[in-house]
Amino acid sequence: MASYGPVVLLNASYEPHDVVSFPHAVKMLFRGVAVVHEADEDRTIGPHPWPKVVRLVRYVVASWMYRPAAYGRTAVLRRDRNRCAYCDGHADTVDHVVPRSRGGTWTWLNTVAACNRCNSRKGNRTPAEAGMRLRFEPWVPTRIEVTGWSRR
Repeated sequence: MASYGPVVLLNASYEPHDVVSFPHAVKMLFRGVAVVHEADEDRTIGPHPWPKVVRLVRYVVASWMYRPAAYGRTAVLRRDRNRCAYCDGHADTVDHVVPRSRGGTWTWLNTVAACNRCNSRKGNRTPAEAGMRLRFEPWVPTRIEVTGWSRR
């Protein structure tokens, strides 16, 4: 059995649109709604080369990608590009700017990615009380920023 992974889907304007499963990409090729943009030329699937990247034939408006993203721990880490908001090191935890014990909430504007060292150092204090400075202000990202297609 041949192994296959996800396939990048480009809009008709060559902008990244989504990532789809291999079977879904093959169905799109056979229905004629997409064409192979980049392929593994050594393998084929029917009359088509083995797709790595496919492009839609018609432009699809992707306004849904610019709506606010769903909140979650993984999404916070992606928004902050796995960089600590305090020291710019590798982040593997989420820190509350205003601690939960002081009424801080699990929201985009109150959480940032942090490394274990900075998270422990800050403890149950605000950044000002801990003598730490945020490198950026937290913001509510769009779906495209969290999926990794943006260049922010």
